[in-house]
Amino acid sequence: MFDIDKIVTALRTDPNMQRTAGAGAAGLAAGMLLGGGGLGKLAKYGALAAVGGLAYSAWQKSQQNKTPQGDTPPTDERFIPQAPSEREALGRTLVRAMIAAAKADGRVDADEKERIFGRLEAMDLSAEEKAFVFDELATPLDLDAVVRGADTPEHAAEIYAASLVAITADTASERAYLETLANRLKLPAALVTEIHAAADAEKAAP
Repeated sequence: MFDIDKIVTALRTDPNMQRTAGAGAAGLAAGMLLGGGGLGKLAKYGALAAVGGLAYSAWQKSQQNKTPQGDTPPTDERFIPQAPSEREALGRTLVRAMIAAAKADGRVDADEKERIFGRLEAMDLSAEEKAFVFDELATPLDLDAVVRGADTPEHAAEIYAASLVAITADTASERAYLETLANRLKLPAALVTEIHAAADAEKAAP
């Protein structure tokens, strides 16, 4: 069973990750799966709930000034699925998006990857979970694979939200990656703006 929240918890509670957060490989590993952009609710409420709630809130605000066109509005269940198989599939999609975002600045070299692998190997994760994370870390950045996970508009918003909170977005390459991702996901500009605003509000929250 693939459990995104277990991965988040394992990384957050590892003392070596905590001591070196923000420095080199360990900092990258902590950031890309814990919300390096500052979304503390990833650990408190669970990654799926936190990312889904952020995307849903942003969607609602982006629609406030629009006239209904007869479409059925998304519900929070479409952002936070209840069926185990759907939650697992979305968890994989969001982890892939977070790892891809962490690669966006191109600063992960072979030695850093090896150190990340070493830390993850020692964590309380299943063989399947470790293998998935290892594979995603080892492969080159593949934006097409990230975008393919957007099988619904709601999931597209969540992929962008997960990518945003996994990085600090303080470099030109990271900002360019997010802009390209938003375009590839065909996200409305108003929704992208609200996702950023929601993420900023989470960072500022005590």
